[in-house]
Amino acid sequence: MSPVAKQPTEQPTEDAADPPRYAAPALEKGLDILEALVDTTDGYTLNELSLKLGRTVSEIFRMLVTLERRGYVESDRNDRYTLTLKLFEMVHRQQPIKSLTAVALPLLRELANTTRQSCHLSIFQSGRVAVIAQIDSPERWSFGLKVGAVMGLTDTSSGHVLLAFRDPVERSRMLAAHMRVEGELEVDHKQLTRTFTKIRATGHELVPSRQMRGVTNIAFPVIGNAGHAIAAINVPYVERIDQKINPDVEEVCRLVGETAARLSALMGFSGYNQP
Repeated sequence: MSPVAKQPTEQPTEDAADPPRYAAPALEKGLDILEALVDTTDGYTLNELSLKLGRTVSEIFRMLVTLERRGYVESDRNDRYTLTLKLFEMVHRQQPIKSLTAVALPLLRELANTTRQSCHLSIFQSGRVAVIAQIDSPERWSFGLKVGAVMGLTDTSSGHVLLAFRDPVERSRMLAAHMRVEGELEVDHKQLTRTFTKIRATGHELVPSRQMRGVTNIAFPVIGNAGHAIAAINVPYVERIDQKINPDVEEVCRLVGETAARLSALMGFSGYNQP
């Protein structure tokens, strides 16, 4: 089952050479700290953060204290600062994401029960791919990503389908905003373009995981009423080799496509068709 992509339309582009009209140094400093902490799971000490940002300790200390007081960062007994979930919780209070998640969860539960595989729903967010909903496999063993996890934009199947089903201008903006995550693989941009073309032709991506051996990613776009991908459904397919018979990868791919089409229809898009 494949989405019929809407033809790209011309959009105005911004002149990247234009300097910012207004400056807010304190805000810039706070955002630099938050963006730096996104890239680490172990956190940074004040000195490490100072080195990473190229700022003095005195420049960022008061900002860190304020961010900690407001609940955006926290420090442990070793004075290592990490992000809290406050930003993630704030994003999820946005009505579009709340609505998408609420509509998607029953379909994801049905998909997990039918395929006997875990599945997750992800969106493009701040140059990365963020998981906003996840359902575990009902089997004794399962493999899945946690809600709130961030993934690479250019080396994951979810990122690929999110990029493939955007118009060229929006895709360029997404790639320009790309921020690497820990462990993200380098990509060949010419190959990436070929990947997008293939995905648009087939309507999905089915490839071995680039992060975990033994996992096959099956990713389909969720298309909104404007005809562009607003989310991606991904099943990290794990094959059983014992006597238990579960749906094979081709059947799971078909079921994921049906779920993506149903969710897209609920989001206002009716262009999915059976190949």
